[in-house]
Amino acid sequence: MKKVFVYLSLILIAVGIVNVFWEQELVYSLPTPVPQDLKQVEVGKELVLAFDDKKHEKPVFLHFFNPACPCSRFNMKHFKKLLHTYSDKLDFMVVVQTEDLEISDQEIKDEFDIDVPCIMDPDKKIAESCGVYSTPQAVIIDMSGKLYYRGNYNRARYCTDKKSDFAQMAIDSLLNNQDNPVFSMLATIPYGCSLPAGCGK
Repeated sequence: MKKVFVYLSLILIAVGIVNVFWEQELVYSLPTPVPQDLKQVEVGKELVLAFDDKKHEKPVFLHFFNPACPCSRFNMKHFKKLLHTYSDKLDFMVVVQTEDLEISDQEIKDEFDIDVPCIMDPDKKIAESCGVYSTPQAVIIDMSGKLYYRGNYNRARYCTDKKSDFAQMAIDSLLNNQDNPVFSMLATIPYGCSLPAGCGK
């Protein structure tokens, strides 16, 4: 009887370890499932930032962020590094995707120590207008209001691979007045968390 109990305990522990691995690693290393109702937004399309009445004198960088998404939280340090490096050249904003409709923009700013506009997107309209269906994602809009880049920050989960620092490469390309950069699918196929299903409900 003791052997049966030990075997059952070991099986439960193994199942728990596999579950944690799936939840924290494997699931986020696979491409984010594409929603059936996704509206394709091509690079080069003019975007109307209806949520933003500010007249921008610089390109706009939108950081799509979900505080409940592990990938978003891991990515915040890298986003802040970009913000620190390029804040004089781009207007940065955080577009918050969350099921927690009670969370405020100020709470996001305080928790992550950021001083940029945080825009709540409960109905996913901003995400939809940019063709975003995953977090974290970077969107860069050029001075003519056109989508210049939409994609991943880096192929590495912790944004440590310098050779695939896609968001920074896109920023540098834009600031050097180059055409829209062409990256591999590692940049353009989202990896991370699907947008919260409860948004807008």
